[in-house]
Amino acid sequence: MDTRQKIIDAAIIVLNEDFSSPLDKIAERTDLSRRTLHRYFTDRAELIEACREDMLRTWQAAMLQACGSTEDPLLQLEQMLYAGIDCGVRYIFLHKLLSQPEANKATGIPQNTTYETTRDNWFQLIPALQRRQLISEQVNAAWIRLLFIQMISVTVQAYQSGDIAQNDIKQLAWYSFRRSIGME
Repeated sequence: MDTRQKIIDAAIIVLNEDFSSPLDKIAERTDLSRRTLHRYFTDRAELIEACREDMLRTWQAAMLQACGSTEDPLLQLEQMLYAGIDCGVRYIFLHKLLSQPEANKATGIPQNTTYETTRDNWFQLIPALQRRQLISEQVNAAWIRLLFIQMISVTVQAYQSGDIAQNDIKQLAWYSFRRSIGME
């Protein structure tokens, strides 16, 4: 792995835990000096932008693969959950970063139309599943999306803690998510 990517990976982990962490903490995590970090990124905003681009690429590729794996909206939703889990901390931090316009303004990061388009496509799955009476109509798409995001977050935390058998974690997440939106 090259140094630039090593810095980006460390920044994603550190900034996901505490967005206000100083660059020194990121440099420490990579076992590099802050001076070396500045050779690759002139400032914090540039590093955050590099993280955002890296996370968007990873997330978008995973979601496109999940959606393209089948025409069945139910299977697409399941595969998208698994893809989000596979993206791990990248997905969680990307969501945090893109869902906080004030943080984006502070760093100069604009809203991303690709992210918004993919998010909107996700929202279209829910009404399709509700029309097929596979998801409860008592739960709206915005609520389901929040449950989806938090299920990924909880699953990643459980995976990192080691408290749940790693072989079962995705199926457990899907079962829990499915039940939370009124599916049998």
